[in-house]
Amino acid sequence: MKKLFLVLAAATLSFGAAYAEDEAPAQEQTVEQAAPAVEAEAEAEATEDLQGEPMHFALMKKFLEGGWEWMLPVLVCLVLGLAIAIERILYLTFAQINTKKFVARVEELLNSEGVEAAKEFCRNTRGPIASIYYQGLMRYDQGLEAVEKAVVSYGSVQQGHMESGLSWISLFIALSPSLGFMGTVVGMIQAFDDIQAQATISPTVVAGGIKVALLTTLMGLISAVILQVFFNYILSKIESQVVKMEDTSITLVDMLTAYSKR
Repeated sequence: MKKLFLVLAAATLSFGAAYAEDEAPAQEQTVEQAAPAVEAEAEAEATEDLQGEPMHFALMKKFLEGGWEWMLPVLVCLVLGLAIAIERILYLTFAQINTKKFVARVEELLNSEGVEAAKEFCRNTRGPIASIYYQGLMRYDQGLEAVEKAVVSYGSVQQGHMESGLSWISLFIALSPSLGFMGTVVGMIQAFDDIQAQATISPTVVAGGIKVALLTTLMGLISAVILQVFFNYILSKIESQVVKMEDTSITLVDMLTAYSKR
């Protein structure tokens, strides 16, 4: 339920940001006047170019020109992919803790108050590292070998939790350009149908179908590129967290080995 709430919240924030961006007035740009008439005219033309439609307005216009039959599935892939990606980023961000302080505190409690105090501290701390420490301390009575097996096994479980949902993002990355290419093929077929119906190869007849076909490909590629950036960012955060988990797991085994020799 929490994961579904985060996905819906991320999708709402995405739509809200896009709506606020659409409502924001365009900022006026001023250009200093030059003495020569030729330079002034050139600067005026450059100013007109800079004051053109913003990027999101241009994309929205092209989206409407491309037709909703193929543009809408691409947009759905983009929105759902972004929602899952934002949910994963929030999950990984909230799972991060100060590893050095956490390990130092566990070692301090272990040496001063014993295993139960350290176990209680780990249970009240968020994040996969604290969960791994708790599972390891739970099996301290069974011996260090059982602790090592528990740490390794539960580390894999935590890694699986962190990678949850990435398969859907990779699916949307593959689907977006595929739907775009499919729309391109359909648009080209429509263009040839128009040529056949009018029995002429006029540029006016062909241009409309080809334009629609290329716009679907463009939107599919844009969606795939955006999702790929988020996908790689999430993978980098997971890899960083996994390295910390492995490093701190070794530290836990060392601490328990030293504690058992006391």
